[in-house]
Amino acid sequence: MYRWELLTELAEQKVFGIVRADTADAALGTAEAMVDAGLRTLEIALTTPGALGVIERLAGRTGITVGAGTVLDAASARMSVLAGARFLVAPSLPAEVIGTAHRYGAAAIPGVATPTEIVAALEQGADAVKLFPASSFGPEWLAHVRAPLPQAPVVATGGVRVEDVPAWIHAGAVACGLGAGLTTGGPEAAAARVRALLDQLAAG
Repeated sequence: MYRWELLTELAEQKVFGIVRADTADAALGTAEAMVDAGLRTLEIALTTPGALGVIERLAGRTGITVGAGTVLDAASARMSVLAGARFLVAPSLPAEVIGTAHRYGAAAIPGVATPTEIVAALEQGADAVKLFPASSFGPEWLAHVRAPLPQAPVVATGGVRVEDVPAWIHAGAVACGLGAGLTTGGPEAAAARVRALLDQLAAG
């Protein structure tokens, strides 16, 4: 998959799951439940013990795209790509992560919190930018920022609730990344939320 294909996929489904757990088994169970419920894109946070193994397991499944989250440096970026991650997400704006991602054909989505950081990220070659934490800003803020920066592909993550997703998409977000908003309560609860959210987004 080329980098631009990943963004196309994100824009089509409009949401991806962020899995952060205390154990690799818990992360894998939640991730697989969400995939089985219809989610095609997942981010596995590197703060999860054994995260690279989880990424490798999920990358072997067909029809889904797996990325790594909380990627802070070039070493973590390279290990994530070798494990099968097709996109790398960072809470900050590390140039070495963007460069390493592109060197190995993965998409880079660094974290931003201001219009200045959005422009800096795009100048460094970011494929999209992660507005983080999105809950501190809100959809109205994004709509105002995208007026002068309509070219910025923004992904809203950090405290985004299931019920907030349509407002973020309406404000111009390419997609929303949901962590606890989807995964709280375990695999069955996560799967139920995924199905309900995908039905809501499909209905417009």
